[in-house]
Amino acid sequence: MCRTLTTFPNSCLERAKEFKTRLGIFLHKSELSSDTGGISKFEWTSKHSKERSFSEDVLGWRESFDMLLSSKNGVAAFHAFLKTEFSQENLEFWLACEEFKKIRSATKLTTRAHHIFDEYIRSEAPKEVNIDHETRELTRTNLQAATSSCFDVAQGKTRTLMEKDSYPRFLKSPAYRDLAAQASAASSASASSCSPDEPSHT
Repeated sequence: MCRTLTTFPNSCLERAKEFKTRLGIFLHKSELSSDTGGISKFEWTSKHSKERSFSEDVLGWRESFDMLLSSKNGVAAFHAFLKTEFSQENLEFWLACEEFKKIRSATKLTTRAHHIFDEYIRSEAPKEVNIDHETRELTRTNLQAATSSCFDVAQGKTRTLMEKDSYPRFLKSPAYRDLAAQASAASSASASSCSPDEPSHT
C-alpha cells in the first residue's frame, strides 16, 4: 500500500499567525475616512493577492513607491505611518484623486471636484495639502470646467513629495523594519520548513 503524507509543522503555522497579527496591529489605526472615495477598511488582500503572499507583499513595498501604492495593505500601513507625522492628508488627497478619475457622470464630477478642492486645496482647508500657490490657483481655474484631469498637477506634486520625503522615512521606520524582518523570516520559513514532506511509502 502506498500512502502520501503532507504535513505542515506547527512552528510554521505559528510564525504565519504571528506575522499576520503583527501586520494587523500595524494596520489597526489605518482606516481612512469615506472622503477618500469610500475606502474605510483594508482587508488581507492586495492588487497582486493571487500571486503574492503576505510576506512578499510587505517586502515588495520597499522595491518602489508604485509597489507600495498598488497594495491595499501597503497603502494602509503607509497611512498609519503618515498619521504619526500628521501628514496623512497627502495620501488621502492622492487616493481621493484616484477615485475621482473613475467618475463618469459630468454632474457628479463637478460636485466631487469642488468637494475635493474645499477639503484639500483651498487655503486653510480642513486637510490642506502642501502645494505651491501657482498649483493651487491652476487647480482653482480647472474647476471652472471640471474634467477627470483637473487635479493631475496637484496630485502629481503631492505624490512626488510623498515619494521623496515620507516614503524613505517610512522604509526606515522601526515599525516597517520590524515588519519586513518578520516578512523575511516568514518567507524563508515558507521556502524551507513549510514545504511538503517527501512522499513516504509503506
